[in-house]
Amino acid sequence: MLKEFTAFLQKYGVIGLAIAVVIGGKVNAFVTATVSDLIMPVIGIFIPQGAWQTWELVIGPLKLAVGHWLGATIDFVIVAYIVFAFTKFILKEEAGVK
Repeated sequence: MLKEFTAFLQKYGVIGLAIAVVIGGKVNAFVTATVSDLIMPVIGIFIPQGAWQTWELVIGPLKLAVGHWLGATIDFVIVAYIVFAFTKFILKEEAGVK
């Protein structure tokens, strides 16, 4: 039973996937900290009113957290670019070529 389970893990690359999930979680934490602690304060200097991360768009009873959404969008774009660059480096493919 143990050999069968080990073979399953190896066949389907479960160990590699688990490692990728752990690394991805840490990269996400790193990028989130970079965005919130380094990039957003710089952006805040150029935007009048300062605390843009708390911006809300109020339409009647509806409150849309525009500042939070903008921060999450910037965070996503940075994470997506890092994943793209890392994958391109690892696979040694040119952009757009499959």
